[in-house]
Amino acid sequence: MNIEQARFNMIEQQIRPWDVLDAEVLQLLAVVKREDFVPAAYRGIAFMDTEVPLPGDQKMLAPRVEARLLQELKVARHEKVLEVGAGSGFMAALLGHRAQKVFSLEINPELAALAAANLKRAGVTNVTVREQDGAQGFAAEGPFDVILLSGSVQEVPAGLLAQLKVGGRLAAIVGAEPVMQAQLITRVGEKDFRTVNLFDTVAPRLQGFASAQAFSF
Repeated sequence: MNIEQARFNMIEQQIRPWDVLDAEVLQLLAVVKREDFVPAAYRGIAFMDTEVPLPGDQKMLAPRVEARLLQELKVARHEKVLEVGAGSGFMAALLGHRAQKVFSLEINPELAALAAANLKRAGVTNVTVREQDGAQGFAAEGPFDVILLSGSVQEVPAGLLAQLKVGGRLAAIVGAEPVMQAQLITRVGEKDFRTVNLFDTVAPRLQGFASAQAFSF
């Protein structure tokens, strides 16, 4: 497989047509090596429009979903980010290239170790992976400019929204099968939040959320 051609095709045929037009996001996807964050057994499908299996019955989000969420969050260099669901560490790496500091929480010990190792090997130094349940957020390091739930939930816990700064954004995939919605929630005041539905999709459930149910494909 021609890795660079496959990466180019992923960006041009999957991601750009999904309204991901931010030049910085597209450039980042060309630079951060997605194949290095995919388990060796699945390296051949690293650039396909599919969710790549991970240990613990988890999955990486499809490339176009990752890219769209990254674009919609509009992460800036001075911002502090919380990610819930480290997975392989790939999304944390993308966030790390745009943010000042990223904390990525992962409840699965095997995935936490995998993400940390992948990020270290990739030379990403401003991301900290912590093995813990992310459903309660990380109040000790909050409030955050950006929070990303890298998986689906039935609803976004109020405790996570409370850890957003005013002006902060949270992205999550919310709802139940057969159709869920990616949402962008902005804290516009101390007690006021604005929710925008971005697109319909389906994604694996994040572990540890009280209302989460098993996800089947």
